[in-house]
Amino acid sequence: MSRNSHLNTGSGSRTARTVEFGRTYVVRPRGKHQATIVWLHGLGDNGSSSSQLLESLPLANIKWICPTAPTRPVTLLGGFPCTAWFDAGELSEDGSNDWEALDTSAAHIANLLSTEPADVKVGIGGFSMGAAMALYSATCYTLGRYGNGNPYPVNLRAIIGLSGWLPGARSLRNKIQSSHDAGRRAASLPILLCHGMSDDVVNYRHGEKSAHSLNSAGFRNLTFKSYDGLGHYTIPAEMDEICNWLTPKLGLEGFRP
Repeated sequence: MSRNSHLNTGSGSRTARTVEFGRTYVVRPRGKHQATIVWLHGLGDNGSSSSQLLESLPLANIKWICPTAPTRPVTLLGGFPCTAWFDAGELSEDGSNDWEALDTSAAHIANLLSTEPADVKVGIGGFSMGAAMALYSATCYTLGRYGNGNPYPVNLRAIIGLSGWLPGARSLRNKIQSSHDAGRRAASLPILLCHGMSDDVVNYRHGEKSAHSLNSAGFRNLTFKSYDGLGHYTIPAEMDEICNWLTPKLGLEGFRP
């Protein structure tokens, strides 16, 4: 199943800019529907390849929603247009952040989750730039608002980031420590980060640094897994880790505490 969507990002700007998101692919649960996770692809990819990867996982109780990012000029690629959740000059937390696009994509993702049944737990995962987007969404949920101040509408229960980084890492700790509610949400949100030690696209130290930034900001329920010899791609051992981690975190059927 797929669908198209667009968002108007004219909030506060004089000229409203419409961003066209690509097709959204949905992998339906094979068993009782207990959780829904939006999975976000990396730079230049699409939701179709994500859905093919996820439908093979032995997680019968999860519905996966795999959107496709808008096509936009990307500074890192010399302005060449490709699918990207936001513009980036480099794939690390050291780059300047495209806050407007981060908020627009985060709102699109939250929108996909907002219509799920109340008894279904929801989460966000992703690879590379998709992982960065999942972590940005986690900070919006924790702070209760997007970067532009609009309220964040979804109660996230799990975040997964493979080979990614944390946008806005530098200011996160101060923002969270200034709010009791944000601190409480940060401490209880389960996050799984995985990174290959031989990653030559998003360097391993950026993944490690992001995990450290999240931890020091109060995200206590965080697991960081490193993979010796792994480059910028996923392997079955990593997907097994996701299954083993998600099942107890979301209380999926088959889990015995």
